[in-house]
Amino acid sequence: MKVLHYPPSLMAVEKEIRLGELKKRMDILVYQNSQPFILIECKEQDTPLSEQTIQQILSYQTVVQSGILVISNGHDTKAFSIQDQRSKALDCLPFFQ
Repeated sequence: MKVLHYPPSLMAVEKEIRLGELKKRMDILVYQNSQPFILIECKEQDTPLSEQTIQQILSYQTVVQSGILVISNGHDTKAFSIQDQRSKALDCLPFFQ
């Protein structure tokens, strides 16, 4: 995020949300224009990015409604833009504007 010039002041780390009766913590949420912009789920390096990882971030997305979802284990990173309930794989993340 530093390389893309996102100010740390616009990032929330381990922000708590509610999924029904459950309290969960998102790893990183980046804001732009006071709105959720990028939701990031971080996994340990030896944890593969699986269907379970995707389902986890999608469950957070039902509450957050960010424009971009990112999952990473440090070795493998996948990013998707979300628009009108459809996802599109991204090759790279946008620079902060």
